[in-house]
Amino acid sequence: MKKDFEQLLQRIQNIKTTEEAKKLLLSRVDTPKIRKALDFAIKAHSGQKRKSGEDYVIHPILVATITSYFNDSEDVIIAAILHDVVEDTEYTIWYIKDEFGSEVANLVEGLTKIVEIRGSSLAPSTSNEKLAKSAMTFRKMLLASINDIRVLVIKLCDRLHNMMTLDALPPHKQKRIAEETLVVYTPIAHRLGIATIKNILEDLAFKYLLPEEYKKIDDYIKKHKEEFQLRLNEFIQKIEKLLLKNGFKENEFEIKSRIKHYYSTYLKMQRKGISIQEVLDLLAVRIIVKKPIECYETLGLVHLNFRPLISRFKDYIAIPKENGYQTIHTTVYDGNSIIEVQIRTEDMDKNAEFGIAAHWKYKLNTALPNLEWLKDMKYEEDVEDFYELAKNDLFSEDIVVYSPKFDTFTLPRGATALDFAYAIHTDVGNKAVEAYVNKEKVSLLHQLKTGDIVRIVTGDKSIPRCSWINALKTSKAKYEQKRLCRQKELEIDRKVAIAILSTIFDLDKFKIRALIKANNLCESVPKIVDDKNFLKEVVKKIYQTIKKRNLLYFKNIKLKEYVFGNIKILSNKPIQDISFHYCCHPKFGDKIVGLLDKKEVEIHHRFCNNAENKIQKAVFVEWVKNDQNRYFLVVSLPNRKGELSKFINFLTRLDIFIHSISLGKESNNCKLEIEFDDKKRDLIKNKISKEYRVIEFIPIKDAYNG
Repeated sequence: MKKDFEQLLQRIQNIKTTEEAKKLLLSRVDTPKIRKALDFAIKAHSGQKRKSGEDYVIHPILVATITSYFNDSEDVIIAAILHDVVEDTEYTIWYIKDEFGSEVANLVEGLTKIVEIRGSSLAPSTSNEKLAKSAMTFRKMLLASINDIRVLVIKLCDRLHNMMTLDALPPHKQKRIAEETLVVYTPIAHRLGIATIKNILEDLAFKYLLPEEYKKIDDYIKKHKEEFQLRLNEFIQKIEKLLLKNGFKENEFEIKSRIKHYYSTYLKMQRKGISIQEVLDLLAVRIIVKKPIECYETLGLVHLNFRPLISRFKDYIAIPKENGYQTIHTTVYDGNSIIEVQIRTEDMDKNAEFGIAAHWKYKLNTALPNLEWLKDMKYEEDVEDFYELAKNDLFSEDIVVYSPKFDTFTLPRGATALDFAYAIHTDVGNKAVEAYVNKEKVSLLHQLKTGDIVRIVTGDKSIPRCSWINALKTSKAKYEQKRLCRQKELEIDRKVAIAILSTIFDLDKFKIRALIKANNLCESVPKIVDDKNFLKEVVKKIYQTIKKRNLLYFKNIKLKEYVFGNIKILSNKPIQDISFHYCCHPKFGDKIVGLLDKKEVEIHHRFCNNAENKIQKAVFVEWVKNDQNRYFLVVSLPNRKGELSKFINFLTRLDIFIHSISLGKESNNCKLEIEFDDKKRDLIKNKISKEYRVIEFIPIKDAYNG
């Protein structure tokens, strides 16, 4: 089975001409419609070459050949043959639909190339139009697959052939494609349960991305290969004798051996900080039996005759992985060797190697892969967030947890109690107030582990938890919390906007609301808290309305800009100073609100509960970049007369402006708020540290970060 696939890939690797590729495909699947598609593809790609110099059409034909191993239906094979036609030639999807039918056309449309998706460039911004388009294409591919998962299987075969022919490309492109393969394609293969493709893609990508590390593992395996095979053969003989002695017949079981894949070996070394010699499951055998009950009989025999490492026992037959994988894993001692033993049925073996494709190929009765992960991705609308989610969550190991009624829930590793709440129901997640894990009260951000029994207590109202979003793991939880936070933010922005206008015009909020309504600004007025130009427009409109009505005599409203460190204020009121408040820890870049108290502006985080409860008078505030930065400094001064004066003179000589200073009553600590050119930060810190014991030296913008 797996060996057949490896032999097919070896034949594909040796193909050099279009005629050879065509002959190989037709030896596997041959219908008049497939021959028609081949002739059309050869014509459409005529004159196109790959970087290796070979005819381009060889690639789609060989992709179709690989695909035939997983799904040999006529429409799927034709879609694989034509998967690059729309992108790379003059022919349209409508032409393909007319010639080959709507099913082929739909598959081809879902197979649009993904070009230049880059995590490093895409993550900070989608200002690069090409990258943004690529991410959207990737999103479209995944979402289209919800309706037809065959799109992803063909795409995986496409990527596999690209990785097999990567030698023809320059090194920088090899690395880029290899990284994309690890980030996007191997996780998808994992989720679909297609270990056959996943393992090959991982090892090929590993070879190009980390050639030195790959070589170290390769050298070690090759050096010890004979020794490893000898140990495996000896262990297999012991297992065979054990099974035959205990009622199994020769034709009722099969035992295979393997040495762990290079990339998974490397990951384990990195994760545990160990050398390759310390990897416990480097050697493994797989025992394949006929019936599920025989898996447990075999397990009993293995554990009775070889000492197991109990901590490494896993039963994925009773609790399958989300991708449908079912196998018993155990690790045992055999003399001086430690060997992993996997026990499964024949159907489970096919399912483990071919995943969802096995159900097309063999009509199995085993567990189907759970595709909820794919459906959950529809929640994420933001292109960058969608891509990051795919990148970070697709390949996360799964955990299995239970409700108090022992309903089973599969979640990504690192999932929190709040993720679990959303897995139960959206309302449970939105209104969750408490969590209990194994009957003990825990935080809603408590990370769950396999086997946990989780109970969620809900309240009456939905609760936005905006600062928690990055701590959540599932797409559904992130999406719902973002939605709640957007609603909450809009509500607060409207409240702050009305307070800003009320302060500018010295009118109560009821009159301001009426003026907003009269100018058709009800929907747009929240924008003024973040857009000073729009604020000026709104002020002008409201002023004109007031003037026309002659409600009051108004002089011209003149908004003045004030700058205090990294804060800019726009107001028609006199402002003398600002202060940051410890209650909400605003730091640079956070959304903020400025509350006016006489001639001082209090800066709060916009989601601060204290601020929300006392929004009466407000002014427009925003962060600005400024070379002059304020710092919070705490130093310990010697307990001698004149030390404070000496210290102040020392700071003055360093061109440091002192905003405030206080001395502790029961200590020699001196607390200061200082300002200086931020470019001199390291120099100034070093000079102060040489003369005095510095207890704290942090930017004011971070001083309230808890």
